[in-house]
Amino acid sequence: MHKHPNWSKFPVLFSLYIAQSVPMSFFSTVVPVIMRQENYSLESIGLLQLVKLPWIFKFLWAPLVDNNAHNMRQYKRWIYLSEFFYALIILHIGFFSLQTDFSLIVALMLIAFTASATQDIATDAFAILLLKKEERSLGNSMQSAGSFVGTLLGSGVLLIVYYYLGWYYLLICLTLFVLVALIPLRMVRLHEPAQENKKRRVSLADLLSFFKVKNTGWWVLLLFFYYSGIMGTLAMLKPWLVDLGYNAKDIGFMAGIFGTAVAAISAIAAGWIIRKTGKIAALFGFLGLSLLSGIYFWLISFSSPGIQMIYIGIMLLWSSYGMSTVAIYTNAMEKVRKGREGTDFTLQIVVSHLSGIILAIVSGKLADQFGYATLFLVEIIFTILAFLILFQTHKKRVLTND
Repeated sequence: MHKHPNWSKFPVLFSLYIAQSVPMSFFSTVVPVIMRQENYSLESIGLLQLVKLPWIFKFLWAPLVDNNAHNMRQYKRWIYLSEFFYALIILHIGFFSLQTDFSLIVALMLIAFTASATQDIATDAFAILLLKKEERSLGNSMQSAGSFVGTLLGSGVLLIVYYYLGWYYLLICLTLFVLVALIPLRMVRLHEPAQENKKRRVSLADLLSFFKVKNTGWWVLLLFFYYSGIMGTLAMLKPWLVDLGYNAKDIGFMAGIFGTAVAAISAIAAGWIIRKTGKIAALFGFLGLSLLSGIYFWLISFSSPGIQMIYIGIMLLWSSYGMSTVAIYTNAMEKVRKGREGTDFTLQIVVSHLSGIILAIVSGKLADQFGYATLFLVEIIFTILAFLILFQTHKKRVLTND
């Protein structure tokens, strides 16, 4: 029987993930739409995903965070410092023009994403220490829901704000979002003891030793391919909508507000599903939803789909993504080693992010040269491959179900 969770913890996690996801979702949404309207190629739009590289290489400085944070209070300090720097860079981006200072803005985005990635390392470690084992599925629901609500604000609401107010005032709003989302962290009181759980420094060798655990290779392979059936579709969804004739305001609502609202609700539901069915059954079920999403997009790509059909596709796509995220995060938390919370969790999530960037780049090239139908078919094949890896991972008893 599951114990009742401590509900006071969840709003803090919810707000922290809003704080880091609003700007990232905005920069990865508005810029691709503008580029497509300016007739940039789909391949170029896919290459823009490279600004997320700090989120791939953050495992390199994750040991630095772990080595300098021995309890939750010290992780809080890292969150504050990185997030304030993050907000400062975002505010400065507003002084430059997206049309004339594009290269400079991309460079500043890289710096901002580096600060955001550092905040994410500290936040993940903070969450692992904050949550008891029986609270982790619901805690990850709040984390994922916070990320999707941040995406809703960044790629939906702020895209519409950009449509009406322009670049400068939008970046001011963006900065305020980041700072306001930190308020719950400031107000929370930690009743847990200040655990000094770091008796030795985490080194690069310690980081790599994670892969030496028996059968970890299957888990890493699953991390790499689990999202593969939906990441290409997510990357090309907005350019596809542009090609279907929708403007920035329409796309902001359809893919930004509606899609991410579905993901946030699905993420919350996923926490309850995992508690009821167990982590392994949830992994299979959520992957099945990804397969259904890929098949649906492939079928409607042979015609000019109506608005209702597009909304159904967006609902399937974002619900599968929202639920899959909670399942992956919950299982990843179970695999961290004491004293290496930030490092081990970051290393696992980086694997899934790396596959996302690779698939986003490849998806742009596929859609450009062979069309959207080919892209969606490849996504179906990737999902089937992910199923095979999950079956083997389960067979090897790599995952626990409690």
